[in-house]
Amino acid sequence: MAKAIKNVQKQTITREEKRSNDLREVEDALIKNKTAILQTLEIMNHMNEKGILPLLNGLFGQGDKVMDIAVKAMDKPENTNTLKNLLLLLGTLGMINVKQLEPFLLKIDAGIARVAEYKDTEEKTSYFDLVRSLKDPEINKAVTILMQFLKGMGQETEHYEKTTGATPQKRVNQSKEKTLE
Repeated sequence: MAKAIKNVQKQTITREEKRSNDLREVEDALIKNKTAILQTLEIMNHMNEKGILPLLNGLFGQGDKVMDIAVKAMDKPENTNTLKNLLLLLGTLGMINVKQLEPFLLKIDAGIARVAEYKDTEEKTSYFDLVRSLKDPEINKAVTILMQFLKGMGQETEHYEKTTGATPQKRVNQSKEKTLE
């Protein structure tokens, strides 16, 4: 039978051994992540060259002063109005139905392409030429679309503004109902 252990000795690591182990662990991590570290250093170098790092350093170093300046700048009426307009614009963009807008934008793009190909001449268009061009199905369709767009722009929208919460689709449906009456 084996003898019982009566005396347990704790291994003590000296400060230098601890430092050596820590250094080896860091070195292993550096080797393992070499590519990521080199790319990060390259990004940091670009940021330093562009002046972003000194800017961030100053920003974090003087955070309270920078925040105070930002708040004072936002307190000016023109900046407050700019923020309000930006928020209103973003809200309006959120109301736009992109699926309905896409065909219209594609038609605008096709029209711009056709204008780009057009050779400017001294030839003038007469009233008779204008009326005769309405027989062209493409022109007739474009004029019809333009007239519908102008009708929509001309309709009363004051009661549909932000306070009512009416959506553009509701406005179109209500407009159609008024037209039918």
